[in-house]
This record gives sequence, C-alpha cells and structure tokens, in this order.
Amino acid sequence: MSGTSLDGIDAGILDLSPRPRTVHFIYRPFDEATKNRIRHLSAPEKRLALSDYGRLDAHLGLLFSEAVNTLLDAAGIAARDIRGIGSHGQTMHHAPTGPNPFSLQIGDPNVIAENTGITTVADFRRRDIAAGGHGAPLVPAFHQAVFSHTQENRVILNIGGIANVTILPRNPGSAIGGFDTGPGNTLMDQWIFKTRGISYDKQGSWAKSGKILPEIVTHLKQDPYFSSPPPKSTGREYFSLAWLDRQDPLQNRSFRSEDIQASLCALTAETVCEAIARHAPETDRILVCGGGSHNDYLLQLIRERLPCPVATTEEFGIHPDQVEAMAFAWLAKQTLTGAPGNVIEVTGAKAPVILGGIYPGKYGLYGKR
Repeated sequence: MSGTSLDGIDAGILDLSPRPRTVHFIYRPFDEATKNRIRHLSAPEKRLALSDYGRLDAHLGLLFSEAVNTLLDAAGIAARDIRGIGSHGQTMHHAPTGPNPFSLQIGDPNVIAENTGITTVADFRRRDIAAGGHGAPLVPAFHQAVFSHTQENRVILNIGGIANVTILPRNPGSAIGGFDTGPGNTLMDQWIFKTRGISYDKQGSWAKSGKILPEIVTHLKQDPYFSSPPPKSTGREYFSLAWLDRQDPLQNRSFRSEDIQASLCALTAETVCEAIARHAPETDRILVCGGGSHNDYLLQLIRERLPCPVATTEEFGIHPDQVEAMAFAWLAKQTLTGAPGNVIEVTGAKAPVILGGIYPGKYGLYGKR
C-alpha cells in the first residue's frame, strides 16, 4: 500500500486462515526524489509528458517489488509459499463522478509479478467505478471481517491523506456503511511542506503551537462536499493547496502559519466528528487507524468532540499503520477466489463485483508451487 500521504510503502504478510493475522510487516519510506516525482505528476490540472508518467509507473512497480522481496527475506518466507500479492498502487488522480469517471493508481503490476515471481492482483478501484460506484472506500468489507462486534456499534476511522469511516452496526443483519469524510492529513501535510519544507507535522506539535481560527474553520466547512450525502469519495486533487488558496477569508490577509495549521487540524477533526454524529449517532466505540493515528493533537481534538471512547486498532489486534495494506491482501484473496470485494452500500455500485486484474507469477495460480 502507498497512500495519499505519499510517505512510502507499507508491505505486510497476512495469514487468512481462519481469521486475518499479520505475520510480518515492514515500512519503506520513499526517497525525496520519488516523493517529488509523485507530487509533481499528481498535482491537479498538471500537464505531463506520457514518458514521465510511464517511467514513474515502472519505477513504482520496481519499488513495490523490492519491498515485497525485502519483506520475504525479513520474515524468512519463500516466494513460492505466498498465494498472491494485493497491490493498491499509488493514486495519481481520483475522479469517480462526472463524465467518464475514473480512478488512476500506478505501480506496474507486471513488474511486481515478474520481479517477485508471485501472482499479483492490482487495479482494484476501476471495476467498481465501471459498475457505477465510486471505487472507494474499499476497505469496509475487511473492517467488517476483523473489527465488527455483536455487542457494539463501531466506527473504524482511517486517517490517511483523506479520512474515511466504516460504520459497523452490532446487528449482523444490518448493512454496513462508509464514505470519505474529507481531508485527513493531506491539507496539513501540504501546508507544512509549503511553509516549512517538512513532509508532515510530527504528533501535531506545530498545529498545537498555533491557535485555531474558528472563522476559518467555519468557512472551510461550507464546502459542498462535507454536506453531500454518501456514497461519496474524494482525494488530494480536490482538497489541495489550490483549494485552500481559493478560500475568501484567506485572501489578502496575513495569518500566522501555525494558526492555519491548527485550523486545518481542527477542520479534519470537526468534519470527521460531524460525519459520525450525522450518519452513525449510536456509535459505541471509534477505532482509529492510518498515519493520522500518530497525530496526538488531532486525536485530542477528536476525543473532545465525541461522546464515545476513541482507541486505535492496535488495541483490537492490528497496528494502525498496517490496516490498509492488510485490507488489500484480503481483497486480493477475494479476487483470486472469485468473490466480490466491494460493498455496494458504501461505494454506490449497482452490484457486487470481483475487483482488480490478475497478473500471474511463476508461483501460484498458473505456476508451480
């Protein structure tokens, strides 16, 4: 998994018999040159050369395959003993509405399958979009498999670049829900990078040093995305610095940079909490995962605004940094066994569909084990 925070690659081995269990996990940060290439080519309305796009696609495929091979070496597990790889890829643009909807993830799965020898499943989102859905969020089915509880109404809050929620009713017969609530870390990451040249605000300490500007937060929350009903999804191409620059209260006025950071942190906290209050008012517990789980100030603001306990998924079996990568391993198994991976109540697709394309390796599926 390489997410919208653009920080690096999460790679894990998942044992799915009988209940999903992490066997081994590593994280490999992107070098600055790779980060800058992704930022450059994924910038909204960016004009790019196809040669730049193609080279980055192949380069990321190579980095993903190297991560897999490093992971296998660290775990002492042979490639022939792996059933398959689920590769989310790096999202470059997500546009699930309007004419000719699409979502583009790169990191060539042919390179991954060739360099690891392992059958690879990739390009998960576009089949759901072809079926009329948003192609996102796709992790709720996995959340249901590992975090649902018959005694609690739970919400899984994933805070990556974009924040999304999965609503898990305690009644097994009730449909689960889920959607992107809006920005997670992305505006904070982009702002601190622009003003201080730092990739992210560690533990939210810079935001905490600032002052939340209520009039700014209130204005930002007027964006139609926040009040639109699910199904819905979004990305960095929408919630960008260009989006921030267009906001009237920020025009021709000088604010301290740390106050803007504090206000962006509050924007994430408030929009997440308001979405939960509106769509899951009977929630008994929130489980947080994703990079935002390390932002102590953000979690403080969320806890102050919610009446129920807020914990990380680590207390319930999976480290918060590992959940999303594990979800795409689980989704790969769904694909390889011919089972649907989308939840139509979440994505809005007209039917459950088998997600992704299969790229055979020399081990498994069509090869020898």
